Amino acid sequence: MNATQTTTHGNATLYIGLMSGTSVDGVDGVLVRLDADQPPQVLASASLPMPENLRRELLALNVSGDDELARAALAANALARLYADAVATLLREAGVQASDVKAIGAHGQTVRHRPDSGYTVQLNAPALLAELSGIDVIADFRSRDVAAGGQGAPLVPPFHAAIFGAQHGRAVLNLGGIANVTLLSPAQPVRGFDTGPANVFLDGWCQRHLGQPYDANGRWAATGKVLAPLLEQLIASEPWFALPPPKSTGRDLFNMQWLDDRLRAFDGPKPAPQDVQATLQRLTARTVANAIDAAAAATQEVFVCGGGARNAGLMRELAYCLQRPVQPTDALGVPAQQVEALAFAWLAQAFVERRPAGLPAVTGARGARILGALYPA
Repeated sequence: MNATQTTTHGNATLYIGLMSGTSVDGVDGVLVRLDADQPPQVLASASLPMPENLRRELLALNVSGDDELARAALAANALARLYADAVATLLREAGVQASDVKAIGAHGQTVRHRPDSGYTVQLNAPALLAELSGIDVIADFRSRDVAAGGQGAPLVPPFHAAIFGAQHGRAVLNLGGIANVTLLSPAQPVRGFDTGPANVFLDGWCQRHLGQPYDANGRWAATGKVLAPLLEQLIASEPWFALPPPKSTGRDLFNMQWLDDRLRAFDGPKPAPQDVQATLQRLTARTVANAIDAAAAATQEVFVCGGGARNAGLMRELAYCLQRPVQPTDALGVPAQQVEALAFAWLAQAFVERRPAGLPAVTGARGARILGALYPA
């Protein structure tokens, strides 16, 4: 992927993708040229940290609370303003005008994900973002797939297939708050599904005990030891792990209450906090490995994107559990932190071109659907 800036653009080929994931740590954005039969060309990228007060509110809105409708609307407006700041940064760095960009693909912030009950909720204010940016906004990518009986997630496998396809078994693993995997094989259709928790517990436990937003490079986990009985109890106590694909999940299931309940039920000695952290790191790696082994044992290599790709300790755990080469997607020319934002630029283009972007084999929907809704500038 070429990150070289240029000032010669065609209106129909420039898109912006914005992503704020289940880790709720910030907003990633890319401004990208998307031309047919050419690799995406990133002209600018930006990562803006999530303001702490907004982060706390978005996390609080994952569970029911007082006056949550008004609070959700205000949080969505604040998120849209942060998105607009990211857009302004991208335009400035690329040296282009808003009128040069065909559309913005803005995912929003997932606060509920219950496809089993027929809904998924991503907080967003796309009309406000269109007003602030002066660019058409495509948002609400998941709900049409859910309406068609699908999980509404993961949505990135067709994009992974478009840019990471190989002539042998390959997996692309996204490690945000939740982990999801795309399975690519020349002999089979594209498959993908969520595998379980990634950073949601690693970050939450670290914040509780160290007051730090995350365990940088797994250094705290490295001071502890994996408690095999606790690990086995965590896996065995959750039926979701054994469900076959298609499947997806989120903080509705994997939250700190889930962890606290299981720690209380643990029948061994009370574990030290650093040992719990080491065990949670192994939990992420083990459930990823279990999922890949069960669904695609012929997978030869795993490429990792998302925030977890920057955690050296977690990457070592993955290599240990997977017993396969594990590398960040940077090795394929796409920086790990840009992949999801790129995917939503790609999904925005699919909407503009009225191309169905959902994969029924991935989400379980009744058929491929055009995903998203348009908010004109």
